[in-house]
Amino acid sequence: MLLEKQTTWTGKVYLVGAGPGDPGLMTLKGKGILECADVVVYDALVSPEILLMINPQAEKIDAGKRRGRHSKLQQETTQILIDKARDKAIVVRLKGGDPFVFGRGGEEMEAILAAGIPVEVVPGITSGIAAPAYAGIPITHRNYSSSVTFVTGHEKAGKYRPQVNWGAIAQGSETIVIYMGIHNLPQITTQLQEGGLNPETPIALIRWGTRPEQEELIGTLATIVEQVAITGFEAPAIAIVGKIINFREQIAKNG
Repeated sequence: MLLEKQTTWTGKVYLVGAGPGDPGLMTLKGKGILECADVVVYDALVSPEILLMINPQAEKIDAGKRRGRHSKLQQETTQILIDKARDKAIVVRLKGGDPFVFGRGGEEMEAILAAGIPVEVVPGITSGIAAPAYAGIPITHRNYSSSVTFVTGHEKAGKYRPQVNWGAIAQGSETIVIYMGIHNLPQITTQLQEGGLNPETPIALIRWGTRPEQEELIGTLATIVEQVAITGFEAPAIAIVGKIINFREQIAKNG
């Protein structure tokens, strides 16, 4: 894909979703932009195979964020994008998953536009859809689930002060997909049960979804925290809560 470089003093910032990890799930548009980028500011969860798609002459800046190991503050990352766009034509903010699904893409877009720099969003496949699919779990099914809620399980480091109404979510959706919830899993599972979900409600944790090293841990709201402790299961992972997880077991029996 060829992009026409800007002739004005400012370039353009592209907020590109890299997808969940499998390089085959990177969009053609996103790949084309990477191939002619001047600068790429990328996140920690972008897979090495996708980083290889970047123009070899491009400047690459690691802005990865992992819990307790932030290489750059969000404000600093946004400022880098603004500064680079003032003398480079194609500046890419490369994010795992989709920029607008718990990826702070909206915050970055707002700041960049306020600085007078044009922005284009290139959506990516989010892990909340792709990882369950790779694990054989459809997030909707006419016989199991006709509604799904995507929610963040990540709160500010140091203290769990929930802003999410887990009780309302427990009552309002048949399938719940929780991003970044491993650290706060004990509080989340407790609040979902207090909100009315049966302790025997199935839950699946999926780590490194869509990558060769993908692994799953299946349990219930009552057992999953102990299972995580016993197995040493760690982030990055998403959680899927609901009867839809039984679909995978049914398929396995019939397979």
